[in-house]
Amino acid sequence: MSGEERRHELLDLLSASREPISGRHLADHFKVSRQVIVQDIALLRANGLQIYSTSRGYYLQPGESQTRVFKVRHTEEQVEEELNLIVDLGGRVEDVFVYHKVYGVVRAELHLKSRWEVRRYLDELGDGQSSLLMNVTSGYHYHTVSADSRETLDLIQEQLAAHGFLAPLRDYEPVNFW
Repeated sequence: MSGEERRHELLDLLSASREPISGRHLADHFKVSRQVIVQDIALLRANGLQIYSTSRGYYLQPGESQTRVFKVRHTEEQVEEELNLIVDLGGRVEDVFVYHKVYGVVRAELHLKSRWEVRRYLDELGDGQSSLLMNVTSGYHYHTVSADSRETLDLIQEQLAAHGFLAPLRDYEPVNFW
């Protein structure tokens, strides 16, 4: 089982449980060390999940919106298609950012949740001398996307991949972009 598969199943266990689950129990379940579980929890938190630790174990905060960071790449002509895909599936595009080897993370808040807001954003960009942030990194950029559920984020991820927008992370890119 890969680390990504383990974290996906770990999140399923936490989502289904009404009680905290101990690190020891999770480590035994996945046949890994407790340190691996701690690292997995840290990675899930870095993606915006509200996972809390108590003396009795880990639990996922229910009822809050979930967030996930997507690394994407596409042309300028596909920006509207990409953003509309996300909002049409129930996502909210919280920001856009790039990871530049020299400048680090450069981020702009967006908070787009409808086609109307996407259109307004693109019209504002078109009215001035500004260009898209993705242009400084050859089209590679990231979006923090929030949604009411992990299932919605899974669907958004699936559709971004199906449209060829998802891009793989590189070794030099940090896991936690905050």
